[in-house]
Amino acid sequence: MAYVIIAVCFGVAGGIVGRVKGSSFVLWFLISFAVPVFGLLAALAYRFDTKEPRRRCPRCGRVTKIYDALCTRCGQELDFPEVALAPESEVFAPSASDAGAPARMRDRPSRGVG
Repeated sequence: MAYVIIAVCFGVAGGIVGRVKGSSFVLWFLISFAVPVFGLLAALAYRFDTKEPRRRCPRCGRVTKIYDALCTRCGQELDFPEVALAPESEVFAPSASDAGAPARMRDRPSRGVG
């Protein structure tokens, strides 16, 4: 019984750390629950997804992480770009010019009507 309590505590801690870093709470909960100490250490060592550089798909224009090999919208195979887009953590940081705009709207490309 004591092991289950400890495993649940490590699972919750690993899930919270994984969610803060931009990954799935459930995934890191299960990993940290299955192997308590090593799962939490793996969640702590995992990269921040919001700090990863991004790129735009040449076919459909979807912005994806730079390490993605295929576009998740249209299936286009993506080559490594010469110029990467700024990470989400830099794009969504509020600035004086964006004070009135919602955070999600600043990153979207404008679409023509018609």
